[in-house]
Amino acid sequence: MTGLDLDDIFAQFDRSDAPGLVIGIARHGRLLYRRGFGLASVELAVANTPGTRMRIGSTSKHFACLAALLLAEDGKLDVDASIRAYIPELPILAVEPTLRQLMTHTGGYRCYLDLSVLGNVGAMMEKCEAFRYQLLQQDVNFAPGERMAYCNGGYHLLSIAIARASGMTFEAFLKQRIFEPLGMANTDSVPSDLTVVPGRATPHVPQPDGGYRRGVLPLEDLLGEGSIVSTVADMLIWLAHLRGTKRVGSEASWTQMLSPARYSSGAVGTYCLGLVREKYRGVEVIHHAGAVDGGASQMITVPEHELDIIVMTNGAAVSPTELAWQVIDRVLGDEVLEAAPQRVKTAGLEGLLGHYWSQDTRTLVEILDDKGDLGFNLLNSIALPVVAGENRYCVTFPGMGPLSFRLLPASPESDVPVMELSNCGHVDRLVRLPDVPPPVTEFASGLTGEYVSNDLAARGAISFDGGKASLAIRGTRSGWSSELKVMSRDVAATSARPGELSVPAVLVVERDGAGRVRGFRLSTTRSMNLHFVRTDDNATQERKS
Repeated sequence: MTGLDLDDIFAQFDRSDAPGLVIGIARHGRLLYRRGFGLASVELAVANTPGTRMRIGSTSKHFACLAALLLAEDGKLDVDASIRAYIPELPILAVEPTLRQLMTHTGGYRCYLDLSVLGNVGAMMEKCEAFRYQLLQQDVNFAPGERMAYCNGGYHLLSIAIARASGMTFEAFLKQRIFEPLGMANTDSVPSDLTVVPGRATPHVPQPDGGYRRGVLPLEDLLGEGSIVSTVADMLIWLAHLRGTKRVGSEASWTQMLSPARYSSGAVGTYCLGLVREKYRGVEVIHHAGAVDGGASQMITVPEHELDIIVMTNGAAVSPTELAWQVIDRVLGDEVLEAAPQRVKTAGLEGLLGHYWSQDTRTLVEILDDKGDLGFNLLNSIALPVVAGENRYCVTFPGMGPLSFRLLPASPESDVPVMELSNCGHVDRLVRLPDVPPPVTEFASGLTGEYVSNDLAARGAISFDGGKASLAIRGTRSGWSSELKVMSRDVAATSARPGELSVPAVLVVERDGAGRVRGFRLSTTRSMNLHFVRTDDNATQERKS
């Protein structure tokens, strides 16, 4: 295959006025394709080249996992020990996650990056603030091992444990034990986007007016959750090592690296130690994507066919994962690949559409029409595609375990539709909410006032004005506000207003035995049930009224 066979996939990024991407493809250990497209710097009109360095974001995660396993080989670290064995400052909880559970995102911890957005959206974190967010948490998303929720904070803690156990900085350990032995000379762990790295492309964040802002991750001590800067050449070296003969890490360690998590339900996922192992059109792929402010990446290998792909972008308006799938489609072809699963069409299933709610788990799901296809939205996040499974519908949510659902038959006791939702093998029942929600006045009654969350280190305020209820959150340096979209008397979702910062979340009202509002819980898919306690005297006034 010649380079011309792939050029058409990337032709739209071959521009001299916009950021772009770099891509490397190898087959059977031989370079198949390597090119840079677009600009490394729009400001300086410097082009991306095959040697351009870019941050790979969360693709970094499995390097941190291997680092932990190398220390386990040295007898300096136990990946099945509690994280508090290495970071005793962490809050004492009823059940503590192990390092391995942090690696598989099954530890149950909330995520500092999500918390920083909820509390101080758009603000730069101070040194060690990511760690302090994790120290604040007195509650968890779920019991360790129960299910999966993507957690950058878990990898931040893992990296601190690696540094403490090794007696080296995290950056130095990766350099000495992984990058240098493999000859990855242009790869480093870089904690801050404010550090000038020779040869690195500028991350570009597109703006509504057609211009760009420089992308900067909002912290200066980024670690195993996303700190690596690399080149396509170095990443192809790494991919060949990942699927081939091992020079770094024992076979036993690599068996662990590629073993998927098993949840407490007995169900098995596709997420291993910082790597996803699954089927794509019938062939096994091992991969992990990454996203940063102003860039993204995807690293993927098809071991059976010795096909290795790395795509890194610095602001191109494209998903590197989608590009990687296109490359696999083109290189392997339909004679090797099975037909791709088709999305479920909405036609004939309009009765499924609506919002579903579980009071037990505070889970909100919306089934919606997504341009003619059925869509699934969990906790007011994003619409995800739905495919048909065996007697149920299946959803792939990046960063969560296996999800599936079905509508249960009507019961003699109630004609309200009920959804059975399986999350990592744990089954929950969600009741269909009325299509017409209660008036906002009913929702806002007794709810307006001031609140505080210790776990978020932020204050909240709910107001009612002009027929609209609004939530405002203010942390130590920044804040955001949102109109609340009422779902039921005690459930609402945030919704962005033009020109304002907002965070997708679900708000659940908490009442005492007499029905008076005492607080609320705020949830995202990565930080659930953040408790806000009422601080004003409205509750007292309600009792007098």
